[in-house]
Amino acid sequence: MARIAVIGAGTGAMAAAARLAVAGHRVVVYERTETYGGAVRRFERDGFSFDTGPGLLPLPAVYRDLFVKTGKEPLESCVELVQVDPSARHVFADGTEVQLPNASRAGVVAALDEALGSGAGQRWGDFLVRAREAWDRTRRPLLEEPLWPNWSVLADREPYPSVPHKRLLRTRRATTLAEVGAWELRDPRLAALLESHALAHGLDPRTAPASAAVLPYLEHAFGTWYVRGGIRELARAVYERCVARKVEFVFGAEVTAVLEKDGRAAGVELADGTVAEADLVVAGVAPEVLDRVARRTAVRGGGGVPPQRGLPSRMTVLLALREGRPQGTAHRTVVHTPDREGELEFLFGPDHLMTGGPTVTVLRPDDPGMVPDAEHEAITLTAVFPAGHPEPEAVERYTDAMLAAADQAVPDLRDRLLWREVRTPADIAEATGSEGGAVPAPALAAGGGSLLHPANTTGIPGLFTVGGWSHPGGGLPHAGMSGALVAGLIVEGPEFRGSR
Repeated sequence: MARIAVIGAGTGAMAAAARLAVAGHRVVVYERTETYGGAVRRFERDGFSFDTGPGLLPLPAVYRDLFVKTGKEPLESCVELVQVDPSARHVFADGTEVQLPNASRAGVVAALDEALGSGAGQRWGDFLVRAREAWDRTRRPLLEEPLWPNWSVLADREPYPSVPHKRLLRTRRATTLAEVGAWELRDPRLAALLESHALAHGLDPRTAPASAAVLPYLEHAFGTWYVRGGIRELARAVYERCVARKVEFVFGAEVTAVLEKDGRAAGVELADGTVAEADLVVAGVAPEVLDRVARRTAVRGGGGVPPQRGLPSRMTVLLALREGRPQGTAHRTVVHTPDREGELEFLFGPDHLMTGGPTVTVLRPDDPGMVPDAEHEAITLTAVFPAGHPEPEAVERYTDAMLAAADQAVPDLRDRLLWREVRTPADIAEATGSEGGAVPAPALAAGGGSLLHPANTTGIPGLFTVGGWSHPGGGLPHAGMSGALVAGLIVEGPEFRGSR
């Protein structure tokens, strides 16, 4: 039995802790804040309740596997999962709307043909077939195995089977997601639908590799799910599973150093001077935090894969409304920006100058537990925003722009509004410790490895990394997968190659 110190109580760290405890190790989690969950938080006021992190759960099989492997109670005994249908309503810049059914290719094709014109659905359906091929080629090495030592194979090889595109005397194939949209989908609304999946993860579709096609495919193939009571309930369930497996949590305990002995990780030192010895250390923290506590740069292994830098953050607006949620309302509506280039330059350009409105996701859960009574509604707006600490004036302008976009999804929004609460990148930074509140993206193949993440092993023997800033990257499913990979590397050793 090894003594294992875990830094941070995010979902990936807790997933690793639960698995390691079941394997017979003594696990202690040290969390800087006063609660668990990392970015998966909850805000409550006047009987209203909101998720301030992720609002929906893709690929719930990851957490089903966690609960099967760590106890007799399955995930559905601990939380109530609800499949969201329609998966999303999309409002495009020209006013066209479409509702896409959940996990139904035929239904999606029919809906797009009806809304966008004959042939649009077929083009999207054909794209999904190609996206599935990219998924099949990358699923295991990117998600289910430790990062390959020869990871450059993943970096250089584009798994998406682009369609040849003839232009003048040249034949080209799409190498970026934006080119896939322009050359293969051939409709600005379909392109906006495609690009919104990358944008939701903070990726610039103009530079994101074509392999980012797996993001809409993942949602299409495995559906979109809501956790009754909010995604915070999933974090609660994982935390309680850890406690049931005798994982110890120490909150308000900031780790200031990873201790070393004989060239190996040997424990952690806390801000109050307390020293906790350990045989192994698992760090679920942002790259800059790890570099600081490990007291050396380039501590991560990964065969040379650097941590992702320069990623944007999120702006979240929580809305308390009078009057109940209308019958038949879509859980999720994506209102697409009328100024694509302006939005992308604001988010990814050097000056972050906002010239147009953002793409806004509007979440309207049908959940009595999130409101004081049936005569009220809780709505969450989210949009990508540059990482950093924005000035109050910038926050106010962006909030107003988000509300203006949300008016297209909730026409009577202003008249029903009781109050609003804004969560900025600074709030994400406080909750997670990431620089400027940056949010990690999932790992993707190709693109020269720019969207890979460092391996879960590091340059210090006995020190492992877990969570969104490590292989296989950001997002709730990926965080859960990282927990499984770290547990496998510790329990089975460096020869571990993932579960079969």
